[in-house]
Amino acid sequence: MPAIGDLDELTELVERSPEAEQLYVRWSQGPAVDLRDEDSAAAASRDSLTGVPLPGLSANPLAVEPWWDRPVRLWVARRLYDYRHLGDTRGPGVRPWVLIGDRCGRRPDNEPLVRCRHPVAWIADAALHQAQEAVEAQGSVEWGPLDRRASA
Repeated sequence: MPAIGDLDELTELVERSPEAEQLYVRWSQGPAVDLRDEDSAAAASRDSLTGVPLPGLSANPLAVEPWWDRPVRLWVARRLYDYRHLGDTRGPGVRPWVLIGDRCGRRPDNEPLVRCRHPVAWIADAALHQAQEAVEAQGSVEWGPLDRRASA
Protein backbone atom coordinates (compact mmCIF):
# COMPACT_ATOMS: atom_id res chain seq x y z
CA MET A 1 0.00 0.00 0.00
CA PRO A 2 1.41 3.44 -0.82
CA ALA A 3 2.06 6.08 1.83
CA ILE A 4 0.79 9.63 2.08
CA GLY A 5 4.00 11.49 2.81
CA ASP A 6 2.84 14.71 4.38
CA LEU A 7 -0.13 16.70 5.64
CA ASP A 8 -0.48 18.66 2.41
CA GLU A 9 -0.79 15.45 0.40
CA LEU A 10 -3.52 14.15 2.74
CA THR A 11 -5.31 17.51 2.60
CA GLU A 12 -5.24 17.38 -1.19
CA LEU A 13 -6.77 13.90 -1.12
CA VAL A 14 -9.61 15.15 1.10
CA GLU A 15 -10.18 18.22 -1.08
CA ARG A 16 -10.07 16.46 -4.45
CA SER A 17 -11.26 12.90 -4.00
CA PRO A 18 -14.62 12.15 -5.64
CA GLU A 19 -15.17 9.85 -2.65
CA ALA A 20 -14.17 12.39 0.02
CA GLU A 21 -17.36 11.73 2.01
CA GLN A 22 -16.28 8.10 2.42
CA LEU A 23 -12.65 8.74 3.45
CA TYR A 24 -11.74 7.58 6.95
CA VAL A 25 -8.63 7.24 9.08
CA ARG A 26 -8.14 4.01 10.98
CA TRP A 27 -5.42 3.34 13.57
CA SER A 28 -4.44 -0.33 13.46
CA GLN A 29 -1.84 -2.74 12.16
CA GLY A 30 -3.36 -2.21 8.73
CA PRO A 31 -5.72 -3.75 6.23
CA ALA A 32 -3.76 -7.00 6.02
CA VAL A 33 -4.75 -7.66 9.64
CA ASP A 34 -8.13 -5.92 9.76
CA LEU A 35 -9.47 -7.38 6.53
CA ARG A 36 -7.89 -10.81 6.46
CA ASP A 37 -11.36 -12.37 6.27
CA GLU A 38 -14.28 -10.04 5.45
CA ASP A 39 -16.80 -12.51 6.89
CA SER A 40 -15.14 -12.95 10.27
CA ALA A 41 -14.65 -10.88 13.39
CA ALA A 42 -11.31 -9.82 11.87
CA ALA A 43 -13.24 -7.23 9.81
CA ALA A 44 -14.78 -5.75 12.95
CA SER A 45 -13.69 -3.92 16.06
CA ARG A 46 -14.31 -4.57 19.72
CA ASP A 47 -15.42 -2.03 22.28
CA SER A 48 -12.31 -1.55 24.41
CA LEU A 49 -14.30 -1.04 27.62
CA THR A 50 -16.68 -4.01 27.44
CA GLY A 51 -15.15 -6.28 24.79
CA VAL A 52 -18.41 -6.33 22.83
CA PRO A 53 -17.84 -7.09 19.14
CA LEU A 54 -18.82 -4.21 16.88
CA PRO A 55 -20.25 -4.60 13.36
CA GLY A 56 -17.49 -2.65 11.63
CA LEU A 57 -14.09 -1.05 11.94
CA SER A 58 -13.54 1.91 14.23
CA ALA A 59 -12.49 4.82 12.04
CA ASN A 60 -12.72 8.58 11.94
CA PRO A 61 -14.14 10.55 9.02
CA LEU A 62 -11.90 12.88 7.05
CA ALA A 63 -14.81 14.59 5.28
CA VAL A 64 -14.98 18.27 6.19
CA GLU A 65 -18.21 19.40 7.84
CA PRO A 66 -20.13 22.20 6.05
CA TRP A 67 -19.88 24.51 9.08
CA TRP A 68 -16.06 24.38 9.16
CA ASP A 69 -14.76 27.86 8.25
CA ARG A 70 -11.05 27.27 8.69
CA PRO A 71 -8.50 25.77 6.30
CA VAL A 72 -9.08 22.16 5.28
CA ARG A 73 -5.48 21.46 6.27
CA LEU A 74 -6.31 22.33 9.88
CA TRP A 75 -9.38 20.07 9.79
CA VAL A 76 -7.27 17.17 8.53
CA ALA A 77 -4.56 17.94 11.09
CA ARG A 78 -7.06 17.73 13.90
CA ARG A 79 -8.44 14.41 12.63
CA LEU A 80 -4.92 12.98 12.95
CA TYR A 81 -3.99 14.77 16.16
CA ASP A 82 -7.09 13.77 18.11
CA TYR A 83 -6.26 10.07 17.92
CA ARG A 84 -2.45 10.06 17.75
CA HIS A 85 -2.22 8.39 21.16
CA LEU A 86 -3.61 5.19 19.60
CA GLY A 87 -0.24 4.54 18.00
CA ASP A 88 1.16 4.08 21.51
CA THR A 89 -1.79 2.52 23.33
CA ARG A 90 -2.83 -0.16 20.84
CA GLY A 91 0.51 -1.93 20.64
CA PRO A 92 3.34 -2.51 18.19
CA GLY A 93 2.79 -1.86 14.51
CA VAL A 94 -0.30 0.32 15.00
CA ARG A 95 -0.32 3.33 12.71
CA PRO A 96 -2.86 5.37 10.76
CA TRP A 97 -4.11 4.50 7.31
CA VAL A 98 -6.78 5.90 5.03
CA LEU A 99 -9.66 3.86 3.71
CA ILE A 100 -12.78 4.34 1.64
CA GLY A 101 -15.66 2.89 3.59
CA ASP A 102 -19.37 2.81 4.24
CA ARG A 103 -20.69 3.79 7.64
CA CYS A 104 -22.48 0.86 9.28
CA GLY A 105 -23.01 2.05 12.84
CA ARG A 106 -21.59 3.90 15.81
CA ARG A 107 -19.42 2.81 18.71
CA PRO A 108 -20.66 3.34 22.27
CA ASP A 109 -18.54 6.53 22.35
CA ASN A 110 -20.46 7.73 19.25
CA GLU A 111 -17.55 7.33 16.82
CA PRO A 112 -18.34 5.80 13.42
CA LEU A 113 -18.03 2.17 12.47
CA VAL A 114 -17.31 1.46 8.82
CA ARG A 115 -17.00 -1.40 6.40
CA CYS A 116 -13.88 -0.95 4.31
CA ARG A 117 -14.46 -0.89 0.56
CA HIS A 118 -10.89 -0.04 -0.35
CA PRO A 119 -7.67 0.65 1.59
CA VAL A 120 -6.07 3.83 0.19
CA ALA A 121 -2.72 4.52 1.86
CA TRP A 122 -0.66 4.57 5.03
CA ILE A 123 -0.10 7.97 6.63
CA ALA A 124 3.60 8.71 7.10
CA ASP A 125 5.09 9.93 10.37
CA ALA A 126 5.94 13.27 8.73
CA ALA A 127 2.22 13.94 8.27
CA LEU A 128 1.58 13.17 11.94
CA HIS A 129 4.35 15.54 12.99
CA GLN A 130 2.99 18.29 10.73
CA ALA A 131 -0.52 17.72 12.12
CA GLN A 132 0.78 18.15 15.66
CA GLU A 133 2.57 21.37 14.68
CA ALA A 134 -0.57 22.75 12.98
CA VAL A 135 -2.78 22.03 15.99
CA GLU A 136 -0.30 23.30 18.55
CA ALA A 137 0.14 26.51 16.51
CA GLN A 138 -3.49 27.33 17.38
CA GLY A 139 -2.38 28.01 20.96
CA SER A 140 -5.48 26.50 22.58
CA VAL A 141 -5.04 25.05 26.06
CA GLU A 142 -8.38 23.24 25.64
CA TRP A 143 -7.47 21.39 22.43
CA GLY A 144 -5.66 18.11 22.89
CA PRO A 145 -5.73 14.46 21.87
CA LEU A 146 -8.73 12.39 22.89
CA ASP A 147 -6.62 10.23 25.16
CA ARG A 148 -8.65 8.94 28.11
CA ARG A 149 -5.41 8.25 29.99
CA ALA A 150 -4.54 11.96 30.05
CA SER A 151 -5.31 13.72 33.29
CA ALA A 152 -7.16 17.01 33.37
